[in-house]
Amino acid sequence: MAEAYERFRPGYPAELFDQVMTYAGQPVRTALEIGAGTGKATRLFAERGVAVTATEPDNAMLAELRKHVPANVTPLRAAFEDLRPGERYELVYAAAALHWTNPEGRWSRMAALLEPGGVFASFGGPVGLADPAVEEAVRAARAPFLDSDDIPSPDGTPPEHAMQWPGTELQRSEWFTDVQQLVIERRWTMSARDYVGLLSTISAYLELPAAVREQAFRHILQVLPETVEIAADLTIHLARTATVRQVRQSGEMRTATEGAGR
Repeated sequence: MAEAYERFRPGYPAELFDQVMTYAGQPVRTALEIGAGTGKATRLFAERGVAVTATEPDNAMLAELRKHVPANVTPLRAAFEDLRPGERYELVYAAAALHWTNPEGRWSRMAALLEPGGVFASFGGPVGLADPAVEEAVRAARAPFLDSDDIPSPDGTPPEHAMQWPGTELQRSEWFTDVQQLVIERRWTMSARDYVGLLSTISAYLELPAAVREQAFRHILQVLPETVEIAADLTIHLARTATVRQVRQSGEMRTATEGAGR
């Protein structure tokens, strides 16, 4: 699976790094990555001089990551929930991995990993087909095996809502402020077989029994042209840690609201 992630998952554009640094407003020297996988995003930041501690709970993913990252990366086998407050970082980020974390205490735990005024960034988005006719053909081929391969919003935010998850949670959190959402358009062309390889890394397919999954892929491959155009816009959410005063004021406002409702 790690080799498939490395081969078929796209990397991240330089524009993403630029957007995060512009938001930070100052040089970022240290970063903690949550769910680094094979290091696609790790390379983007590390190759531009950021010392990255790349955390990932899967040994095979970490082994693949080690093959591709520069010397200023420290791989660490750990899930987000295993991390304990101690060393703090100027940036904590997650690349298409935040939905795997436990929502209970997520933001207080995240804030504890950041320096005062530090930046949190999350980025990702669905990978689809740019041609609506091809997309519909794949949907029909997939239907006997899988209703949808989308990852539903963890907090139930509808797709048409202006602010998407995790920005919605960040806006409600007392631990973060100055929440922003940006989108980078991404388009590229790949072979039909590589597109099916990309599907093999998506959780909706991974959860199918192996025999059913392979049957679904055969059906999808039959309706695809030789090459397909991929639409995979990257949605970025940015926030910075709130000051002690802001956290206290947020708690006081919440207490007053709860008291008024009694």
